[in-house]
Amino acid sequence: MLKLLQKIRSIVNKTQVFKSIFRHGYPDTDGNRALVMFSNVILHLHPVRVRRGALKIKYTWCLGGLTFLFFILLAITGVILMFYYVPDTRRAYNDIRDLGTVIYFGSLFRAVHRWSAHAMVFSVWMHMTRVFMTGSYKPPREFNWVVGVILLVTTLVLSWTGYLLPWDQLALWAVTVGSKMAEATPFIGAAGPFGPELGRNSGNDMAFALLGGTVVGQSALLRFYVLHCLALPLITALFIAVHFWRIRKDGFSGPL
Repeated sequence: MLKLLQKIRSIVNKTQVFKSIFRHGYPDTDGNRALVMFSNVILHLHPVRVRRGALKIKYTWCLGGLTFLFFILLAITGVILMFYYVPDTRRAYNDIRDLGTVIYFGSLFRAVHRWSAHAMVFSVWMHMTRVFMTGSYKPPREFNWVVGVILLVTTLVLSWTGYLLPWDQLALWAVTVGSKMAEATPFIGAAGPFGPELGRNSGNDMAFALLGGTVVGQSALLRFYVLHCLALPLITALFIAVHFWRIRKDGFSGPL
């Protein structure tokens, strides 16, 4: 059994996917243990060593930098908007309305937040398209491409969760449609393929987890608020740090 596990580990260690994530050997020697420490993104946000080519800024349209700028604008304006918004179905709509009529510069902050969200979605799509068209997802950047795909998903989910917070008819039905899509997700949705076979129903599937019930109500608003203002921004910031760190290690993306 031990020999079989060692053989499996040897095969996995030689795959390109493993090498793209772990750029050093197993920490069984002093040299490999040192490499584990030096290549840790938490301990060394700035790489201890980079290639000469990684310091050359290539022509990239700066779409990744623009996406990060919009994320910073969203974080700043989002914190300001949190002072005037309560995730309660009885007053959420009135709080949003007061931002445009009662609170000084409330309409400006909300407009900057909303248009920065639209711009971030557009810029991240254009960034991914540019990276794909120039072949910058190929080795040694395939791991960073996966990180970018995760950031694309978190950006879209951030936009969707923020859609419910105004608590108007447009938000209500948009989230209702999205929850129906989650309900039809394979394996984890009650109406999706293989969902009923795995015991999924309206009380334990993906839609229930998102809404906290079977309809869009107070539980859904509170969950979307926590996801939009706390969980997803922290996850996105973590993956942005890893993304920038790998850019420094692998070099700016461009035609290889």
